[in-house]
Amino acid sequence: MSDQKSEATTETQISKPRPRVVCCIGDTHGYITKLQNLWSNLQSQIDPQDFQAALIIFLGDYCDRGPHTRQVIDFLISLRSSYPNQTHVFLSGNHDFAFAAFLGLLPKPLDGSHFSEGWREYEDNEEREGWYKGDGYEDMHLQGRRWSGTIKEKFNVAKGIEYRGSIYDAGPTFESYDVPHGSSDLVKAVPDEHKKFLADLVWVHEENDVCVETENGITHCKLIAVHAGLERNKNVEEQLKSLRARDTRVPKVEALSGRKNVWDIPKELSEDPIIVVSGHHGKLHVEGLRLIIDEGGGLEKNPVAAIVLPSKKIIRDTDVLAK
Repeated sequence: MSDQKSEATTETQISKPRPRVVCCIGDTHGYITKLQNLWSNLQSQIDPQDFQAALIIFLGDYCDRGPHTRQVIDFLISLRSSYPNQTHVFLSGNHDFAFAAFLGLLPKPLDGSHFSEGWREYEDNEEREGWYKGDGYEDMHLQGRRWSGTIKEKFNVAKGIEYRGSIYDAGPTFESYDVPHGSSDLVKAVPDEHKKFLADLVWVHEENDVCVETENGITHCKLIAVHAGLERNKNVEEQLKSLRARDTRVPKVEALSGRKNVWDIPKELSEDPIIVVSGHHGKLHVEGLRLIIDEGGGLEKNPVAAIVLPSKKIIRDTDVLAK
């Protein structure tokens, strides 16, 4: 009898499904070769069966700075047909939000207000940032005007690089569609399937059962993925409700573009095991269940990275892996 029980236990252990693999991929910023190399490295380092069934979360910022925004979006669009058994989530980054704003793809404010009403809060920055004043600007979301404008300063001291057209470094995105920076012709040059991709980007993604390795072994967690993070001094459920609805009433969405105020996991979430994963910050930061995956920061010399759960293994486009 004991032998039969032992055999049943062993059989149960063998048939127990492995935790689903989740890959969170940091900001790509128009670098198609980096993205392709990272994808190849993920494919070679993850068990083929697990990779084919993986949840792939792209953390946003597909455009600007790098030269191949158009090719990057083509690659991302192709994944659903090339890997039909994977689940793909495409978050909006602040750069993608601004790109979509210029193209007129953002949902209208929930309260019926006009985008132009959001300009006033930041109007003192208009001259320095050189906001767009070309065709279609009259009721454009503030971030679309900042994205497509022409900044007077030539050098970004914080990043140590020259500005590329605008404060968002959007020049290379225009060029990838064969349009000069700041031209309204971009609206016609962007293919419809790219417009649909940008219009469909989500501002937050929530998964109720993601496994992660901790000092106590495998832990089942809720995962919240949002480009920059959640504000620490604001009710979390209110934030999530606004993000789910893609509420464009505000001129600056902190969860997509904030810095210090979205770095930590809000204390409100600390009682339960909740992973908060983001890109945006130009850093690789893995501390407990707060995951910030943006080693590239849109800089040519830096790698694009991903984190693989449950192992929390970091994989980069620059990894030279044994074949």
